Amino acid sequence: MLADAARECEALGGTALAVPTDVTREEEVEALGRRAIEHFGRIDVWFNNAGVGVFGRLESIPSEAWRHVIETNLFGCMHGARVAIRQFRAQGRGTLIQNASIVGCTAKPDGSAYATSKFAIRGFSEALRQEVLDQPGIQVCTVLPSVIDTPFFQHAANYSGRQVRAAPPVYTAEEVAQTVVDLVRQPRAEVIVGGFGKIASAQKQFAPGFTAWLTGRALHTGFLSGEPSGDTPGALFEPMRDGRAVSGGWRERPESGGAPLAAMTSMAGLSIDLATLPLRMADAGLTSAARILESITPPGPPGPASK
Repeated sequence: MLADAARECEALGGTALAVPTDVTREEEVEALGRRAIEHFGRIDVWFNNAGVGVFGRLESIPSEAWRHVIETNLFGCMHGARVAIRQFRAQGRGTLIQNASIVGCTAKPDGSAYATSKFAIRGFSEALRQEVLDQPGIQVCTVLPSVIDTPFFQHAANYSGRQVRAAPPVYTAEEVAQTVVDLVRQPRAEVIVGGFGKIASAQKQFAPGFTAWLTGRALHTGFLSGEPSGDTPGALFEPMRDGRAVSGGWRERPESGGAPLAAMTSMAGLSIDLATLPLRMADAGLTSAARILESITPPGPPGPASK
C-alpha cells in the first residue's frame, strides 16, 4: 500500500519515498527520519497518523490487545515526535501534526484503550507546544476527527460479542486530509473535523455529567450492532488482506446505527439552552432526570450484550 501511495504521489508530480515502519519500534522510526533527511535534505512537516483500535469492555479485552493499542497510538506518536522535534530544532522550523480523535475530548464506551490513547495524544501535544515556545518556527498541531469513513471499523480488534460498525454521522477521509493540508499552510493548536465532534466537544464543556451519561447510552449501541460476532484480533497484530481502500463504505450503509445522530442533534439545541443557565447545576439536574427517566422507562427488546 505504501508503494501504491508513493506511485500516486509521483503521478501527480510529487516526489515520494516509501519506508515501511513499525511505529511501536523506536529504532525503526529513527531510521525513517534518517531516510527522509538523506532523501529530501530536511523535514518540513511530520504527520503522526498510525492508529489501531479494539472494541469491547475492559474485562473482555486481552491485555496484549489494549497494550498494543497504546503502544501504536501513543508511543508511536511519541517516537515520531521525538525524531521530528529534534530535526525541527536543528532547522529552526517545522510543523508536527498529530492525529488524535474527538474521542480524546469525550470518551465512548467499549473503546477504553483507544480513548485513553487519544486523550494522551492531546495532553502530549499540549506539553510539546509548551516545550517549543523558545522556537517560534516550530508548530505542534492536533487533529480531532469525528467518525470517519475508513476501513478502521472492519480492521479493529473486537471482543464485544457484537459486530462493529461506524456510528453516524460519518465524514470522509478527504475532509481529514484537507484539514491536515490547511494546518501545514496555517498551523493551529487543535482542529476538530466534522460537526458531530464540534457539538460533542461543546456539549462536554456545558454539561459533562449529562454528556457522559448520554454518550454511554447512545454510542454503546451506535458502534455495536445487534448482530453477534466472535472474538477477533482484526488487524491489530497482522495486516488484513481486505479493506485496503481509503473508504470503508460506511457512508453508503444506512444500517450503520442511528441513535448517536439523533442524540447529538438534540444535544446541539440543549447546548444553546444551557448557555443561559448555571451550567454545573443544570448538568447535575439533567443527569439526575435522565437516570430517573431511564429507571421508569420500560426496557426495549433484549439484544446480544457486550461481554
